[in-house]
Amino acid sequence: MTDTAPAARLSAEASVENVGTFPAGFRWGLATAAYQIEGAATEGGRGPSIWDTFSHTPGLSLHGDTGDIACDHYHRWESDLDLLASLGVGDYRLSVSWSRLQPSGAGDLNPVAVEFYRGVLAGLRDRGIRPLVTLYHWDLPQPLEDAGGWPARATAHAFADYAVRVVTALGDLAEDWVTLNEPWCSSFLGYGKGAHAPGRTDYRAAVHAAHHLNLAHGLAVAGIRAARPGASVGITNIVTDIVAASDGDEDAAAAVRLDATSNRVFLDPVYLGEYSPAVWSTLGARGLSDVVLDGDLDIISAPTDFAGVNHYQRVIASHDASQPFEVLEVPAEPATTSFGWSVIPASLTAVLTRVSREFTPLPVYVTENGASYADYVDPNGDVVDTERVAYLRGYLGAAADAIEAGVDLRGYYAWSFLDNFEWAEGYSKRFGLVWVDYRTQERIPKLSAHWYRRLIAEHRSILIPR
Repeated sequence: MTDTAPAARLSAEASVENVGTFPAGFRWGLATAAYQIEGAATEGGRGPSIWDTFSHTPGLSLHGDTGDIACDHYHRWESDLDLLASLGVGDYRLSVSWSRLQPSGAGDLNPVAVEFYRGVLAGLRDRGIRPLVTLYHWDLPQPLEDAGGWPARATAHAFADYAVRVVTALGDLAEDWVTLNEPWCSSFLGYGKGAHAPGRTDYRAAVHAAHHLNLAHGLAVAGIRAARPGASVGITNIVTDIVAASDGDEDAAAAVRLDATSNRVFLDPVYLGEYSPAVWSTLGARGLSDVVLDGDLDIISAPTDFAGVNHYQRVIASHDASQPFEVLEVPAEPATTSFGWSVIPASLTAVLTRVSREFTPLPVYVTENGASYADYVDPNGDVVDTERVAYLRGYLGAAADAIEAGVDLRGYYAWSFLDNFEWAEGYSKRFGLVWVDYRTQERIPKLSAHWYRRLIAEHRSILIPR
């Protein structure tokens, strides 16, 4: 495929310069996760993760889709990194697979996996791309789930041991580390709602898991500091913009409860060293009181170097006694992505300013932001995703607004580099700036990829000093 057709369409778009102004050194990136792209599920000594088990269980993932092959990145990583470099990004957020690196969840790392990830990280370095490495993006080794999973305190200690081993083995090739990706999903979707692996439906277990994920982060930070004193380390939380359905007291209280279970239960202890009264009121009797031990909050609130924020939507909260935590949540309008999620750029400004105002003065990175659309290859062989271009323009403008409002925003990682396995939704949702034909493994940069490349190039010429 040539660049001609997308470039011609791009010329009809408004200049990317209207997105806003970003500071010198701003880190423009793309993001992926191991299970969503790697494939090679049984190769190189990799063991099963909870997502292997979940996706192979009939009825849990759409059409029985699995990550067994995914984007076959395990075998195609070199050409994928060439493609990544061609898009002009200076940064790439990737995750390493716990079940590949430590199949049993304990003990020495798998040397084949270490060699694989060292190759990837060295390949990024050789192409002038800086890695941001996530240690846990939901692929818990199945043996640890069999022993109790995240509701068990021992899993937090197992993660800390794993984190130290990985940073020791790979830390000469990567400076920047994220401990956990979106612990809300790992706990409340995985153990409460059952929509994600491991598919359990016990909200008390979900609350236990939430605290132990927070503890795992804190223990890992301490271990990484000891193993690699120069490493930069943080955590990535999904931060949702929550609005009450009405001015009524019941809906306002429902919004507070939803904020407690979606945002504050993770932001409070990491950045403020406590669970707020709203969290205790909502979750204390629902399991939190069972698991918080003396000293835990000191461990969880160990100083970090940056705050990672993933953001996707605004939701409307209303009181509903039949729902978990007595809250009904629905996407705000307009719900225009193929997931039915809202497209409201001002929500990104709102969550970034909130994190900086209420929780931490640390540098902030948008570690995920993106949208799924019904993309397709047209008769010219192009993927003309004008909706995603508009989305990126709007949300990057919102990021620029947050900077103008005083947020120390240092980077933006669009989700995602490649179309990939979208968890329980299988291959039905396409978030990528690059189209993947899952049958042939052909990659086609979409219009959004060409737009993003041009934006990065133009902004590098108009950056202002911090």
